[in-house]
Amino acid sequence: MNTMQSSAQAATAARRGIVIEGRDVGKSFGGGSVIALEGASFSVKAGSFVSLVGPSGCGKSTLLRLIAGLIDRTSGQLTVHGRDVKGPHSDVGMMFQRATLLEWRTAIENVLLPVELQRTVTAADRARATELLAMVGLKDFAFSFPSQLSGGMQQRVALARLLQTGADILLLDEPFGALDEFTRERLNIELMRIVGEVGATTLFVTHNILEAIFLADEVMVMTPRPGRLARMVHVPFARPRTPELTLTPEFNALVAEVRDILGTH
Repeated sequence: MNTMQSSAQAATAARRGIVIEGRDVGKSFGGGSVIALEGASFSVKAGSFVSLVGPSGCGKSTLLRLIAGLIDRTSGQLTVHGRDVKGPHSDVGMMFQRATLLEWRTAIENVLLPVELQRTVTAADRARATELLAMVGLKDFAFSFPSQLSGGMQQRVALARLLQTGADILLLDEPFGALDEFTRERLNIELMRIVGEVGATTLFVTHNILEAIFLADEVMVMTPRPGRLARMVHVPFARPRTPELTLTPEFNALVAEVRDILGTH
């Protein structure tokens, strides 16, 4: 694609409010012997919450890493904010299943780490870190070390650290997958509230269909390897959402639809 075509497509995407766009995106490993992702075409609108759901090995995490610029695609086109993805970029932040906090640093020091890696920390940075810890419900644990925090609290710190980067696109790779069901439910509700407050565009990988639908505006349903996009399913429920939503016939009809899509691929 030449520069003029790329610029025109970027302008069109911006007018449509699209911040992430993929066209026939593919990724293979081992010199092409393993195809992790094939022919994925999709678009994500600014401020939307998109869940990625599908069986293990279907390319969900691979797609997130491609968007983050952590790995290079094998084929296709992939843009973020209209720019070709050629490596990591500051407007995209990623969070993994494990909190990966530095054990010798307090919660607030962990949150400030992205700033320290770029420049000298200012009073404004510390104030923002304190604000973010309060936002994730850890106002009174700013000076606690990871060993003094539960798994759910550690993930809250990791979320605050992600928000400290200032990224407007958040990529979450099963961030609550290792937590118990009760903690996971509470953090899902908190996550919806927080990303709504900051207005971030969010992509969330999960194996849990109910979780995917409960959180999302759109559910990206993936097929088994080689991973392909089977369908984008629109979630019509208004926000804010409560756990009672999952008991309604409308919600369960959507769960059945996603299961049916997965079952036919």
